[in-house]
Amino acid sequence: MSLRITEIFASIQGETTFSGLPTTFVRLTGCPLRCTYCDTEYAFHGGERMTMDAVLETVATHGLNAVCVTGGEPLAQPEVHTLLTVLCDRGYRVSLETSGALDIAAVDERVARIVDFKTPASGESSRNLWSNVRYLRSRDEVKFVVCDREDYDWARFKIDEHELSRRAGEVLLSPSADALAPADLAAWIVEDRLPVRMQLQLHKVIWGNEPGR
Repeated sequence: MSLRITEIFASIQGETTFSGLPTTFVRLTGCPLRCTYCDTEYAFHGGERMTMDAVLETVATHGLNAVCVTGGEPLAQPEVHTLLTVLCDRGYRVSLETSGALDIAAVDERVARIVDFKTPASGESSRNLWSNVRYLRSRDEVKFVVCDREDYDWARFKIDEHELSRRAGEVLLSPSADALAPADLAAWIVEDRLPVRMQLQLHKVIWGNEPGR
């Protein structure tokens, strides 16, 4: 059994409620979406085919308890389910970053699933699989990347429509880099008393938009 891997590296988790935590990232290659604001286009193609054992050995060399499986879109490779389960079995604190366009039902229940539903400005909102909402648990988090006021109003409606604040452990709103001023998003959230957590990408604040960070 093998996976196509773009990179495995240690860094600071820059998003979600795990923000600031030293984490090993396993970035899988390939994604069926083409979001306008994507910052990991280098993971669309290429990568290296690695056996499951090789992936696990590389993760172990970094000596960190937290592991984030990301992409690309990791669920596009069915073998990722085995990787997630084995990482959990080995005692890692595992999170999965997924677009929300693929079914999360089969993901190991011990994994914290970060479901990134796509806003209209992403160009991919029609791909959102809203049936995923029924599988959300308290350890899961829902994320919206907001590019403009239309995105914000759309996200606010979806949060209410799908009762996301009740179903997920956290609802996260992020301003799209170079598209929306963080202060504007913060003002809207406060004005509406929206029950969400605003986040910035900490890794970009530290290192900029560098691969492997």
